Amino acid sequence: MVRLNVARVGFLMGVSLLLASVIYFFAANWDGFGRADKILCSAGILVLFYGASYFFSKMKIMLGHHSFLSASFLVGGCVSFGAAVALLHQIYHSQVDTYELFLVWSVPALLFAVITRSGAFYILAFALGHMTIWQYFFPSSLYIRHTDWHMLLIGCLFALLNLVLLALTETKALKSAPLKVLSFLVLHVSLLVLANYFEPAPYNVWTNIAALAGIAAGFYYYIRVRLDKTMLTLLALAASAYAVSKFIKLMAEHLSTAFFVCGLLFVALLLAGNVMFFRYLNRLGHSGDNAGEEAVKEPAAPGKKEAVGSIVSMIVTVIGILIGSISLIGLVVMASGDADPQYTLFVLGVLFVIPALWLRTINPVVRYTLLTIGYAVGIVAVIWIDSAGLSLLFLFVTAAGWFRLQGRAQHLLTYSLINLNAAIVLFQLMDRIEHTPTYIVFALAVLNAVVLACRFLLRDGPSRRHLWEGGLFYALLFLFWLTFMENIYPHSNLLFNWFNFIAVTGLAFLFVRRGEAYGTTLGLTFWFAFVAFKYYDLLWSLLHKSITLAVLGLLFIAITYAFAYRARAGAPEEAGRSRFMPRRSPVLIAVVVALQLGYVGYQAAASESLLTGGTEIKLRIEPVDPRSMLQGDYMTLRYAISTPPQAIAAELESRPGLSRIKVVLRPDASGAYVFDRLYKDGEKLADGEIMIKGKASGWQTVYYGIETYFVPEGTGRDAERNAKYAYVRVNGRGDAMLERIGGE
Repeated sequence: MVRLNVARVGFLMGVSLLLASVIYFFAANWDGFGRADKILCSAGILVLFYGASYFFSKMKIMLGHHSFLSASFLVGGCVSFGAAVALLHQIYHSQVDTYELFLVWSVPALLFAVITRSGAFYILAFALGHMTIWQYFFPSSLYIRHTDWHMLLIGCLFALLNLVLLALTETKALKSAPLKVLSFLVLHVSLLVLANYFEPAPYNVWTNIAALAGIAAGFYYYIRVRLDKTMLTLLALAASAYAVSKFIKLMAEHLSTAFFVCGLLFVALLLAGNVMFFRYLNRLGHSGDNAGEEAVKEPAAPGKKEAVGSIVSMIVTVIGILIGSISLIGLVVMASGDADPQYTLFVLGVLFVIPALWLRTINPVVRYTLLTIGYAVGIVAVIWIDSAGLSLLFLFVTAAGWFRLQGRAQHLLTYSLINLNAAIVLFQLMDRIEHTPTYIVFALAVLNAVVLACRFLLRDGPSRRHLWEGGLFYALLFLFWLTFMENIYPHSNLLFNWFNFIAVTGLAFLFVRRGEAYGTTLGLTFWFAFVAFKYYDLLWSLLHKSITLAVLGLLFIAITYAFAYRARAGAPEEAGRSRFMPRRSPVLIAVVVALQLGYVGYQAAASESLLTGGTEIKLRIEPVDPRSMLQGDYMTLRYAISTPPQAIAAELESRPGLSRIKVVLRPDASGAYVFDRLYKDGEKLADGEIMIKGKASGWQTVYYGIETYFVPEGTGRDAERNAKYAYVRVNGRGDAMLERIGGE
């Protein structure tokens, strides 16, 4: 099984690199290909991915490996279809990241999820579906002014959709643990946003009731109906987020010394209530022990009480830390007046930390709340004071906490604070050195690597394990961070990038081989983060990255396949066979693939028809040069016709929401078309006039769907300087397509 997992990681990395290569290549917008070549290339890549999936599904040996490869290429084919749709938008200069792109992409993802019951497709369909809805109501290409009623409906739509998904996962109609967690998180984020979006109004009351009811219903269900500690933990965070958001809102409205005093009193009452709650739970436990037969009838009760206690502790701790820290800092700052409050904060931080470290008999929640408040206040103080001596002192106090505390969460917290304090000290000591940030990140990466090497100085036990976990996470984090820093000597950034890629890849395989779940998760997370974030790194061009990633992907797959083939001896043929076997539904999968290819062909033909049959018009423009993740560099064009005459602008501004309009354009003396009037259905246009479709959203701007012009990578600035006019094709129905831009 270990060898099987090693092979799967290798195959997954290889397919992921190939997908990244495809996306990078399309985003580069290489001008060595014409429109037809690019479309054929995208269709060919689709066929290759799906063909590879079918090929591996038919292999009769190494069934576990070939099944996994088949599934990976099928998912890769669906992702590459999204890249192909984005390429169509790029080729024909359609609006960037529109809801239509995500809607079309989500359809095959959803169909594949239904056919295969694969968790990967469930998650992909979930993400694309939410992006579709978000882009529909909040498109990146234009701003839509929504009324409060519209915002309420939009928020309720997101909440209701995720409530339905959560119910389906709870009833096992959809068997996907990640989908359950995602739908739960989006549900409560939607409720939290609704609870804080509206000013005091009728909506505000009901949205807050809905948010509290959602939290209360969740606690009831996951305690009384189906005990689930993971979901209870997430509910605790949701409850904490709600409480803190309300505190911050009240603080903004009632900022005063008295308010911060009340905040500290609230934390004190919260901690006291927590102590009484646990005493109550303990009394229940003793009563259950003496209940005889009743204790036998309900054996699950102690477990439920333990879970409830843990969740309540988490809620109290998080709320107490956040509200207590804000209140203490605010109180000191406001009470100090013109005096310097930072030294008072430092002393208070130390006074909170030291007793909490050495008095172990204090209630754990009270102790950790006071301790973390002290750390938070102390860190604010040392940053404010900017003294390396005091920062070193507080670093020693923080390090003492690691040795005095017990528990994984406590050790991770203090280890994180040690890294933060170390960063502050290094910055204060190296402030005047050139390339200070790069040296600091490099030093922290080295220090955490040394911690990993020195963990053997501790005796075997939980502390040693916790030190290894903290050191590994921060070593990988700072090593990843280092790949984005400036050169400290020629080509040092290139060296850091290659070292990070090789080291993280090697560690991922090492941890998989050893069956180390924590290390494997961290290694794969940072590996995928590196591949994803290097898109925005200007170290190489996208085209060069694409070629490099394609070669690496093929090497990963080839080497992994050779390893799997050599290791197959003695392994059962069905060992590790994936539950996801595409060959179970080849006809349905083939239909979905055919629909995707058909869509690409239809869209290309329709766009070419508009380009060849539409009337060419010339428009004045003002370009801006941004970038899209899937589609590469582009210019956002603002047209002269985007601003209508004042009388029409006033009429459009009075319309709520998004209005679909038709505009009549006429040529001026220079041959450029200008805004003339709004088109009325049935009216006859004069010679030379053109009708074009547009959208308005209560502002003095009209959008025509031709505001995006894609350019090869790195050429946007030059094109922006030289562009004065856009040449657009418009057909008889008012559909427009941007053809080219120029200086004349």
